[in-house]
Order: sequence, then structure tokens, then C-alpha cells
Amino acid sequence: MATSRGLHARTDLQVPNEPIVYNELAIRTNMSILSYCRTFVSAISGSSAGILGLTGLEGFIFYFIVSFVFSLMLCVKAGRNWQEFFRHRQPLVTSGLFGGLFISVRDGACLLMMAR
Repeated sequence: MATSRGLHARTDLQVPNEPIVYNELAIRTNMSILSYCRTFVSAISGSSAGILGLTGLEGFIFYFIVSFVFSLMLCVKAGRNWQEFFRHRQPLVTSGLFGGLFISVRDGACLLMMAR
């Protein structure tokens, strides 16, 4: 991820009730990297589905399996310190999931037509 340190600027010397200050640039950078990775995985899964000839429901299931595995890999990579990279854990799993579906379908359809 982009910046592992400095996402939030909280030290042990602060009062516990004081709000945490986040580095907005680091959050945007990490979300941008996550979006690029999702787009790449979507293109690869769509291309793979097209080469394998997976159409219809099989292609959708293939995309969601690949996306789930990618989300699992992101959660493992972030580990227990995911707060250093993101405010919430939800973007690791759901960010760009359905937007990537359209990329996957497009690439799969193009490669399937080329193969025939």
C-alpha cells in the first residue's frame, strides 16, 4: 500500500477522547491503488473466462470467485494493521466489485468472439 505510516497522526501522548486525524492524501492514494488492482484483476478474469469459454452464469460465477480470492489476498496483505491503510475494512472487500464486473464481461466477450 502507498503509505503504511502516517495515515493517522495519533500518539500515545494525546487525550483518549480526542478525535483521530487522518491523512486524506494517503487514504486517496490507497483507494486509487485498490481501484487499479481491481480493474486489473477484472480484466484478467474476464480474459480468462473468455479463453476458457465460460459464458453466461458460469462467467459471472468465475468473476465473483476470482474477486473473492483477490479480496482474501488483500485482507491477508493488510493483516491486523488495516487501520494504517484504510479507515474501514469494507473497501478491501467491496470496492469496485460491480464496476469490475463490466470490465470482466467486456474482455470475456471480446476474447470469446476472437476465439470463434
